Amino acid sequence: MLLARTIGIATATVKHPSMEGWKLLLVQPLAADGESPDGDPQLAIDPFGADRGSLVILTSDGRHMRELLGCDKTPVRWSVLGISD
Repeated sequence: MLLARTIGIATATVKHPSMEGWKLLLVQPLAADGESPDGDPQLAIDPFGADRGSLVILTSDGRHMRELLGCDKTPVRWSVLGISD
């Protein structure tokens, strides 16, 4: 799991069928201090409706992705697991 800040929303006109209907967020992973960027921004699906600037918890659990999206061959790696207060 990673802590990240939502920095934008992505729009894709063509995407894998398992991603149809899901909101895509551009998120910046954060270092342990919760403020400093840690690595490159990532794309994540968002089942919770996070807004730009939201602090979110990400997961890259493959089993969770396959169950959430209902597809054994989804290319999705990151998903919002929760929105931090």
